[in-house]
Amino acid sequence: MAKKQFKAESKRLLNLMINSIYTHREIFLRELISNASDAMDKIYYKALTDESIAFNPNDYYIKITADKENRILTISDTGIGMTREELDDNLGVIAKSGSLTFKEENEIKDGYDIIGQFGVGFYSAFMVADEVTVITKSFDRDQAYKWYSKGADGYRIQEWEKDSYGTDIILKIKEKNEEEDYDQFLEIYRLKAIIKKYSDFIRYPIKMDFTSRRLKEGSEDEYEEFTEEQTVNTMVPIWKKNKNELSPEDYENFYSEKRYGFDKPLKHIHIKAEGAVSYNAILFIPEKMPFDFYTREYEKGLELYSSGVLIMNKCPDLLPDFFSFVKGMVDSDDLSLNISREMLQHDRQLKIIAKNIKNRIKSELSNMLKDEREKYEEFYKSFGRQLKYGIYEGFGMNKEMLQDLLLFYSSREKKMVTLSEYVGQMPEDQKYIYYAAGDSIERIDKMPQAELITDKGYEILYFTEDVDEFAIRMLMNYQEKEFKSVSSGDLGIDSDTDKENQDLEEKDQELFDYMKNVLGDKVKDVRASRRLKNHPVCLANDGDLTIEMEKILNAMPTEQKIKAERILEINHSHQVFQSLREAFANDKEKLDLYTHLLYNQALMIEGLPLDDPLEFSNDICSIMK
Repeated sequence: MAKKQFKAESKRLLNLMINSIYTHREIFLRELISNASDAMDKIYYKALTDESIAFNPNDYYIKITADKENRILTISDTGIGMTREELDDNLGVIAKSGSLTFKEENEIKDGYDIIGQFGVGFYSAFMVADEVTVITKSFDRDQAYKWYSKGADGYRIQEWEKDSYGTDIILKIKEKNEEEDYDQFLEIYRLKAIIKKYSDFIRYPIKMDFTSRRLKEGSEDEYEEFTEEQTVNTMVPIWKKNKNELSPEDYENFYSEKRYGFDKPLKHIHIKAEGAVSYNAILFIPEKMPFDFYTREYEKGLELYSSGVLIMNKCPDLLPDFFSFVKGMVDSDDLSLNISREMLQHDRQLKIIAKNIKNRIKSELSNMLKDEREKYEEFYKSFGRQLKYGIYEGFGMNKEMLQDLLLFYSSREKKMVTLSEYVGQMPEDQKYIYYAAGDSIERIDKMPQAELITDKGYEILYFTEDVDEFAIRMLMNYQEKEFKSVSSGDLGIDSDTDKENQDLEEKDQELFDYMKNVLGDKVKDVRASRRLKNHPVCLANDGDLTIEMEKILNAMPTEQKIKAERILEINHSHQVFQSLREAFANDKEKLDLYTHLLYNQALMIEGLPLDDPLEFSNDICSIMK
């Protein structure tokens, strides 16, 4: 039989496809299995419209056979088969899809789906095979045919013998080399793993022969080998089942089987959506943070299936970054795929699904916060930081979505509270939402800057994570209440002693000016404190950049150092202040010493490094003398 040539453009596409389009060589098996499933879908559809065709589901399956010795891998199906013309037309012109033609000729719009619509999947076989043979017999013809090709050089078609209709695809697997391990595609358990990964939910049985050992009958120590045919795919995916058929254990088992995590999920979300875009999804909110969650190696995304066939292991476009902890899968028949099925066309369907999933996750988290507070707080310990990043990284764009999911430790409640709970408990005269930032709850509890606010009976939110203040700056306000740090230069609290404080500042202004001059550019100002009750000294900040933000920014690996505008506040009611007055009047050298000591004391209270620890040590010794 004379060799036929592929068209010139088909040759170029074949080379491109083998070398570029498919990311992983193992994809070839998914494509061939999908084609086999198509073939059985077609005969099933024919049976629905032609009473002369008997369709017994038990007669339709896919069989995978590996011959390691001869390096032959065979994928067989009991589907509709092909005529000589269909072989020539479908396999002779690359990227012409028989499945698409079948749909068009039979006017299939809704209902039974035909997966392969691009016509290139078959040629992925040449990524792993030197030779490809197709033996096929159409369901309505007596004659079978053989199609044979070594790749871009061309193909042959000749008459052949085959007992029943269907198709056998026979691959002569390439020899192993330094770059590629082709031997793996002849290993029965490796093939099973590939099937489980990509084609587990094909609706027809995928069968393989496995060799096992058993005791010989009547013997206690002699074994014999036997071959057993097994169905290796699940066929009916969990997401296609009704929710009332499934137990919590079913979802937990699915989570474990899919290796979404080694923990147990806190929550599962089962979605069956119909409308402009129809899809099924099962999503999980994990209990524990993955060890690599905040590393570059972590990949967010959901598994994406098209008609039960895995087309993308991690689809990042389905999840916003602030919900990147969510695990699970989406299956839709409505997605527009490109020719390799590995990449999505970024179209309206995908955006609709992503938006719906985002809103559903938000809704489930809100319900958990409302109805299962303990479980939500457990989730928040692991992933609350990610929600705050979502507000910060989006420049506040996502604040409406995320602000009611935030929790902070409360100075009054001694537990985590929402912003809504905080505002709901504010006294009428309280103007701001007050917060204090520090390394830990214990450290913030001892902050001298909080004394006035605590004395007024106002609640303080504790910010113990580095992202907290940055996120709140993007939030700007909540229910028309602005946020204010307890270290802010102006706390916005009217006091009965304000006139007295102002008189004291004017009286001792020369003292404060002198101390400011001693400290130079270390501080923006020195003044009498309106917030301190018991402590002698503290640092406040002027402007948007707080001292805690300064520490966080300067801990980053950059050469540029940031400095907040610091104000040294002195408690004029403390006995130390009288010592300052006396030193200012009688001993400026001693006042210099006191000034440096108080400034270094304020630095240590803030957890900031001392400018000169040795100088501080010498100053202490001078006081002791």
